[in-house]
Amino acid sequence: MAEAATLVYDATDKILGRLASLVAKQLMAARKTGREQRIIIYNAEHAVVSGSRTRVLANYGSKYKLNHARKGPFYPRMPDQILKRTVRGMLPYQKNSSGRGALRDLRVMIGKPINLTGDDLPDGHALGDTVPIDRPLPLKFVRLGEISSSLGVDASRWEGE
Repeated sequence: MAEAATLVYDATDKILGRLASLVAKQLMAARKTGREQRIIIYNAEHAVVSGSRTRVLANYGSKYKLNHARKGPFYPRMPDQILKRTVRGMLPYQKNSSGRGALRDLRVMIGKPINLTGDDLPDGHALGDTVPIDRPLPLKFVRLGEISSSLGVDASRWEGE
């Protein structure tokens, strides 16, 4: 196979929406061409959401408080699940099965997994190109880990790394 079957992205200092849209486009393009394409995003807790801290935390807090404990709608609190949900919002998840299948090909992780440490990646893995979305950090931003902490998640899960 000429092209790597799995693309790997580091979410550190990447703007959440830009990263999510890039990944969603790649997942859907692979689905349409019939290619086997998986994407792994690690360090989800270090992705950033631009905007003032109070506005961003209030926005995510209001989304989370919309739910009923058993009936939903359910909104995630963990940083990896927030990132995955953001990508899901950019896919035709409800309309057809190609969006659902594309989301199955996405893995989002907190921290950096052991098999992806070091300079060499496993066979069939390649670093994804983030040049189109690389921007300097905005003046006002909040990291996904801080958003999760404000929603009540124990931050000791990812702060030890």
